[in-house]
Amino acid sequence: MMPGDPTHFHDGLRRLLMRGDLASKLAPLPPFAWDPDVERAAPTQPARDPGLEMGPGAAPLPRPGALEEPSARALCLARFAHHELQAVELFAFALLRWPDLDPGLQRGLLGILADEQRHAAGYLERLEAHGARFAQFAPHSDYFWRHAPALDRPAAFLAAMGLTLEQANLDFTLLYRDAFAAAGDLESAALCQTVHDDEVRHVGFAARALRQLDPEPEEIARYERAVPFPLSAARAKGRRFERAPRERAGLGDAFIEHVRTARSSQERGKLDP
Repeated sequence: MMPGDPTHFHDGLRRLLMRGDLASKLAPLPPFAWDPDVERAAPTQPARDPGLEMGPGAAPLPRPGALEEPSARALCLARFAHHELQAVELFAFALLRWPDLDPGLQRGLLGILADEQRHAAGYLERLEAHGARFAQFAPHSDYFWRHAPALDRPAAFLAAMGLTLEQANLDFTLLYRDAFAAAGDLESAALCQTVHDDEVRHVGFAARALRQLDPEPEEIARYERAVPFPLSAARAKGRRFERAPRERAGLGDAFIEHVRTARSSQERGKLDP
C-alpha cells in the first residue's frame, strides 16, 4: 500500500492496540490519511503480553521526599511510563473510534500520540538506568482504561484526557521534576520537564478542540458538560497547583480558578456537616 493510504493508517492503529508487545505499541505509525467512511472499530481493551498486563489497584505513588531511595524513583518511573503507554493506546482508540472527526483534529491527536510514545520510551530508558525492568511492576494499574466506556464522544475524550488527566500532569511533572533533582537524578528531572512542556501543548490543543466541537461560549460550562463521570475538575490538578503552565496552555482565568478550588466528593463529605 502507498504511504497515506487510509487502510494502511487505520491498520497501523489496530496493530498498536491488538499486539501486546511493547515494541509494537511504541513503533511509529504509518502516514496519516483521513477516511470518514472507515469502519468504526475500536477495541474496548488493548492486548497486553505478560509483563504488560493491567489490573485494578496499585501501590501508592511514592511521596516526593521518598525519592532519595532508588527503589522509589524506579516505582515512579514505571508508573509514569505506564501512564504514557495507556495514553498511547487511548489516542489510538480515539482515532479509530471517530474516523469522521475533522482531519485537523485527527492530526492533532496523532501528534499527541507520537509524543506519548516518546514519553513512554524516555521513562522506560530511565527505569532501565535504575537497574529495573518494567515487567517487574506488573500488573500495572488500569486507571486510564477504566474510563474508556465513558469516552462515548470526542468531546468527552478531550475533556477526560486533555483537560483532566493531562492538565493534572502539569502539576505532577513539576512536582516530581523537583523531587528527582533533589535526589540527584538530574536525567529523570530533565525528562519530567520535557514531558511537562509537551503537556502544556496537549492541554492547549484539548481546550481549542473542545471549543471547536462545542459552541458553548463559557469555558467552565463547556468542560463540565463534556467531562465524563467520575472524572471532574477536582482530578485535573496535582498536590501542588501550578497556575503559569495553565496560562501558557491558553486556559482562561475563571477555568483555572474553577480547577484550583474544585473539591472531590470525598473532600466535600469531610467538610459538610
